[in-house]
Amino acid sequence: MSTLAYLKSFFKDKDVASVTPTSRFCVRSVCSPIDFTKDITVVEYGAGAGVFSRYILQNMTADSKLFLFETNEILFEKLEQINDPRAICYDESVEFVSKLLPDETIGEVDFIISGIPFSFLDEDTKSSILSQSSRLLRDGGKFLAYQTSGHLKEPLRQTFGNVKTEWEWRNIPPMTVYEAEK
Repeated sequence: MSTLAYLKSFFKDKDVASVTPTSRFCVRSVCSPIDFTKDITVVEYGAGAGVFSRYILQNMTADSKLFLFETNEILFEKLEQINDPRAICYDESVEFVSKLLPDETIGEVDFIISGIPFSFLDEDTKSSILSQSSRLLRDGGKFLAYQTSGHLKEPLRQTFGNVKTEWEWRNIPPMTVYEAEK
């Protein structure tokens, strides 16, 4: 994906936290808990230009679903170029994710992948997004995130009661990868 699109977005939009697309190493690390052999429902927060989205679509079954959220218009235009009926794009904030997703997905989502910069959010917004995420996930569903620091560990522990972290150094910048299970 174009680094130029990320650079433009970074300078125009205070909510874009990266100047480069996520590396393939980080994508694989974040997605490693996903069993792509099963039909799954995935929600991606901050889908950017679709680096994770394309990887997920290449690996998921024909009956799986992918819901993508991106508010930056430059990145959303790139995301809209994904021509796959399994992918549904929203140019809306994940602050309203519970209201935007189809009713039948509530409590049935297998994985939520998040690249939104939680460190940019106030505590109420962060808490609301994580609470909504917990309600969206099925029992055993997982919240998978990547952030530039370890700041999300305690909020995830408070919401889900558990969290695993690891570093992915083969990314610019290096990322903390989070996994929390409902």
